[in-house]
Amino acid sequence: MSQNNFSFKNTWKQDIPASVVVFLVALPLCLGIALASGAPLFSGIIAGVVGGIITGYFSKSALSVSGPAAGLAVIVLGAINKLPSYEVFLLAVFLAGILQIILGVLRAGIIGDFIPSAVIKGMLAAIGIILILKQFPHAIGFDADYEGDESFFQPDGFNTFSEIVRALQAQISLGAVVISAVSLAFLFAWESNKWKKPALLQPVPGPLIVVVFGVLAQWFFAGFVPALAISADHMVAVPVADSMSGFLNQFTLPDFSYLFNKEVWVVAGTLSLVASIETLLSIEAVDKIDPYRRITPTRRELIAQGIGNITSGLIGGLPITSVIVRSSANVSSGAKTKYSAISHGILLLLSVIFIPGLLNQIPLAALAAILISVGYKLTKPEIFLRKYEKGWAHLIPFVATILAILFTDLLIGVLIGCVVGAFFVIRGNYKSAIVVVNDGNNYLLRFTKDLSFIHKYELKSILSELPENCNLMIDVSRIGFIDLDNAEILNDFIATTSYKGITVNYKNNDKKNIKETLKETANATL
Repeated sequence: MSQNNFSFKNTWKQDIPASVVVFLVALPLCLGIALASGAPLFSGIIAGVVGGIITGYFSKSALSVSGPAAGLAVIVLGAINKLPSYEVFLLAVFLAGILQIILGVLRAGIIGDFIPSAVIKGMLAAIGIILILKQFPHAIGFDADYEGDESFFQPDGFNTFSEIVRALQAQISLGAVVISAVSLAFLFAWESNKWKKPALLQPVPGPLIVVVFGVLAQWFFAGFVPALAISADHMVAVPVADSMSGFLNQFTLPDFSYLFNKEVWVVAGTLSLVASIETLLSIEAVDKIDPYRRITPTRRELIAQGIGNITSGLIGGLPITSVIVRSSANVSSGAKTKYSAISHGILLLLSVIFIPGLLNQIPLAALAAILISVGYKLTKPEIFLRKYEKGWAHLIPFVATILAILFTDLLIGVLIGCVVGAFFVIRGNYKSAIVVVNDGNNYLLRFTKDLSFIHKYELKSILSELPENCNLMIDVSRIGFIDLDNAEILNDFIATTSYKGITVNYKNNDKKNIKETLKETANATL
């Protein structure tokens, strides 16, 4: 599709339905993350609206969706408890946005380009598994952990697996099970090519039908089968204002009197750094699953995130980042452009103004089914098969990233995945950079790649094993650089060739004379 075809008039038929799905995914996550952060519930809605509309407008990412992130919940909770008031915390969010803009101007977003592809794919698969595991308790009516939690260890002392056991041991809500099971079966059938959709329903997103079914089922249970009725604490809980003035009172201004407070700046710096890293990880992942393989300019993205956090902090919202769960839901729902992200923000805003009571009729079990469906798309079995077919160098970092994220959190897991990925990069370079062959007493030492410090041991070992009175050809025609350490090793070896009876010749490349390079290195190290 050409760039001209990505205008709203050409994509609205895909972007608007996708925005409805993202809205349904984002709504419980905004509320759940606000609850986990110890902030007013409405602050999560504000962050979702700002992330969709403001950040979406300034961003050049086609499919990324921003909002409050679970990865910041612990930091936010600690900051709110540490700072004098919530208004002072909002000042820190405002300042974090300014710092993000500075990071964008300084082009700090380049660090995202150094994350191995296997790690990014592992991160997406891990998020998919986490969604399935974390949403299972909600699907059976057990909502002890907050919506949107992605960490292995929960704030209440339980973990991902013990939470599932606890949910199964608790009193299961049969109504929630019916709603989630029917919803999941419908979603898989809806997206299957084997089932022909009715013409009237083809433009309607499957998740919207699931939500309508959930609301109607709950009404039916409450009226005719009370034993299956779902209690209010297993429903969406949007704050409901009794008037427009009450609605406006939910917005909060930051306290600028603490502008020069050291603790405020420490929180701001922490928020800006972590939010920027999560954003870079998210857009790198989203670009990988974009059907059109569009590349998001990281400099512009950090600036857009900064503008979003400035806005969110000014009106009472939580800090925002680009969020993988919402973004992947956006992609899997067929979105084409950023108008989907913007539209989802508009839907959030309009719904909390005009229909908050109706939103509170949505069972969390229905939304859990939607999120489980999104999770499955991120971690289909064929994804693992493709990685296996690419070899161990791809599979092991991929699996290591998944396991690390599952048992820690997103940032620590990605860091561990990068370390494992770096090991395989170094291992590949180490094994293939130096080749030695011989024909009788004639030896060829060929460097196939530029030499760095990681090749010291191998080079020293090879040179030490060369027999006396041999003829050695050193072939450097394929490289343009030898680092200081390896140049010293070669110089030391050449200094011994006269009394070992070894004759040395060189095959140079056209640009560099290796003998001159080694002489320069020898003189520099005297």
